[in-house]
Amino acid sequence: MALQVRALDNVGVEVSGFDITKPLGAALAAELVSLWNEHGILVFRGQDVNPHNQIAFSRVFGELEMHPLAATTSAEYPELFTLVNKPETEKYMTARYNGREIVSKLDWHMDLHYTGKPNRGALLRAVICASEDGLTGFGDLAKAYDALDEATRELLARIEVTYAFSMQRRHMRFVNLEGYEPGPYSPKKPSDLNFPSFPEVAYPAVVTHPVTGRKVLEICEQFLERIVAPHRAGLCNDEAVDLLQRLVEHTRKPEFHYFHQWQEGDMVLWDNWRAMHCTTGTKPGVERMIHRTTIMGDATLGRVVD
Repeated sequence: MALQVRALDNVGVEVSGFDITKPLGAALAAELVSLWNEHGILVFRGQDVNPHNQIAFSRVFGELEMHPLAATTSAEYPELFTLVNKPETEKYMTARYNGREIVSKLDWHMDLHYTGKPNRGALLRAVICASEDGLTGFGDLAKAYDALDEATRELLARIEVTYAFSMQRRHMRFVNLEGYEPGPYSPKKPSDLNFPSFPEVAYPAVVTHPVTGRKVLEICEQFLERIVAPHRAGLCNDEAVDLLQRLVEHTRKPEFHYFHQWQEGDMVLWDNWRAMHCTTGTKPGVERMIHRTTIMGDATLGRVVD
């Protein structure tokens, strides 16, 4: 059975022509991995997915990583991480945007970026779809790099950027704070949600993908902090801040984005070494459940700043 591949809006592809309930075979598995490496974002629809075959399918793309918080998993399927809107917890994830309450809205980010060792990727499956809103966006930072002018590429080759983990959105220097008001239960520090405090990490402004060799613009608005020693690249601090703001605006261009409107059973796989993602969130009280499997990363792309 031959795979069918259809381009999505701007970036990524939808892949069909296989049955997840049947053995894929080595050739078909290799073709799927090749498509993932080529496009970075794959969408699968119309499959008969359950926890067992989601986990098995995810292993086609690499070894799976367990989530460190046991409360988000089950004894039967420890590889499965459940993202769910629940009334007892959604108050911690609620904020106001231009006067509207929104639950679980997330800015553009890359998972575990603040550790220096992001996971390789992840597969999301819609179990319960939000009745409205609840989109997940994906942004291709390899294509964002390709679209830069040559002078900017040459400058970025001499630059490192840092990321600093923060619980308070208003402390994130490059997210869009216009119209934003934190909710009354918004966490003030990592320990409020039993998270550790992470040290600042630095990345090359352009990372070479460890598998594909593609150049990836390592600029992502969430947790982005500063350029390391900008004078080494001939920049004063004001120029460094302006450069980061310009690059963030560049990554926000729609031509690098795909926003997925979830339908029951949909799956989306993305390469976390190449693609950033975000969520639009939902109104309070909207039921939503996503099952996630995470593909382990075996490369350290950043470094802890001393």
